[in-house]
Amino acid sequence: MKVGIDGRAAKWYRGTGIGTYAYQLISSLNAIDALNEYLLFMPESSNMDISFKKNFLIRNISEGNKSNFWDEVNIPNILTDKDIELYHVPQNGVGLPKEKKCPFIITLHDVIPLRMPETVGETYLKIFQEEMPDIVSFCDGIITVSQFSKEDIAKAFNYPLEKIHVTHLAAENIYTPLDKDICSALIKQYYGIEGDYILYVGGFSPRKNIVGLIEAFSKLKEKFKKDIKLVIAGKQGKSYNIYKNRAISLGVEDSVIFPGFIQIEHLPYLYNASKLVVYPSFYEGFGLPPVEAMACGVPVITSNVTSIPEVLGDSAVFINPYDVDELCSSMFSVLMDDKLQEKLIIKGLVRSSELSWDKTAKDTLIAYNKTINN
Repeated sequence: MKVGIDGRAAKWYRGTGIGTYAYQLISSLNAIDALNEYLLFMPESSNMDISFKKNFLIRNISEGNKSNFWDEVNIPNILTDKDIELYHVPQNGVGLPKEKKCPFIITLHDVIPLRMPETVGETYLKIFQEEMPDIVSFCDGIITVSQFSKEDIAKAFNYPLEKIHVTHLAAENIYTPLDKDICSALIKQYYGIEGDYILYVGGFSPRKNIVGLIEAFSKLKEKFKKDIKLVIAGKQGKSYNIYKNRAISLGVEDSVIFPGFIQIEHLPYLYNASKLVVYPSFYEGFGLPPVEAMACGVPVITSNVTSIPEVLGDSAVFINPYDVDELCSSMFSVLMDDKLQEKLIIKGLVRSSELSWDKTAKDTLIAYNKTINN
């Protein structure tokens, strides 16, 4: 078969969940498949750092000049190749062509704009509310990243379950256990962070429950007599001032560190140098940071809602994200119990090893075939 893939997110949005997904899917398809043909629509200046096989062709498109990613990719690529048997848009279907010349499949990661609209940026929310019903109805198949999201999508759009295909995600190969002393030294060098710390990595959306994390941490400081910090890593969006002010109001501003966006190559150091990773999100379609942390051999505390228990199995401590006291006591328990830490590390390494991008790519090929043959 000949598959067209919109690869813009792999270039423009790398470092986010959707951008990482697009990049790793393309890379893994290239690694495992020498039989089918692929036509990738990529920005002219893109350097994917992938040695493409002969069955991968790149069609360069003009660089966009809009400041917002969702505005950028909402301009569809023009499909002129009559031999394409399937066209795949990985970024939630945004940018799907209006004219249909072959079957369409999209990856729809979740329906968060419908479930928690107040936590989504204005541009994406407007696109999702106004265009997503038509995008979904125009599709011949949908790929999503968890069984939870599959059922959520089917309910939200009254879309047939048998046309929705689940492909779990995975940590990238850079996430692996490293020498903690070396990682601590590098994090001090690059970001000025010293000493023991609890880590959160991810977006700054209210959906991520960062306020609850800061409140739980302030309670932990009263119980845990050793010096420890909370590092909240990620691009500082509109909600940053809310989080900073909450830390100030609780008197823990000196212990709550916001280093900003972390370069991808530094993230393994940041994970490995941490005592534990906390991810208390209210809603996830998948949730990559806990898997990345587990792949680095770091204990994880996370939420017991939406897709997260499905993804992590029994490899983490699960808490009610709406219960600050439970989150505080769980952090205290993990920090104080070496045997619990060891158990979580081992289970996390096992679970993260069960998830791989090659498996994601193989499951995607199955979804392609089923969609074409429907």
